[in-house]
Amino acid sequence: MAKISVEVPDELLADLDEHVGDDRKFVNRSDAIRASIRKTLDLLDEIDDRHGRLDDEVRGGGDGNDDTDGGRGDSEDDRA
Repeated sequence: MAKISVEVPDELLADLDEHVGDDRKFVNRSDAIRASIRKTLDLLDEIDDRHGRLDDEVRGGGDGNDDTDGGRGDSEDDRA
């Protein structure tokens, strides 16, 4: 898995941290960010599909693989 570095405004990080930790929605920041990216990309794919801008590979077709997350990794659930 690749590691990346991003700059995040303090307010956004504080909001994220409200959802991260014991007895919260995400176990760590990385988990929260990955889930958010997956959900955002899924929404963008839906928009592109409605406008006829998706090819079969992005939809999960063409290769016989029925990934529902568009190949973005396995998320145990959509927590974001």
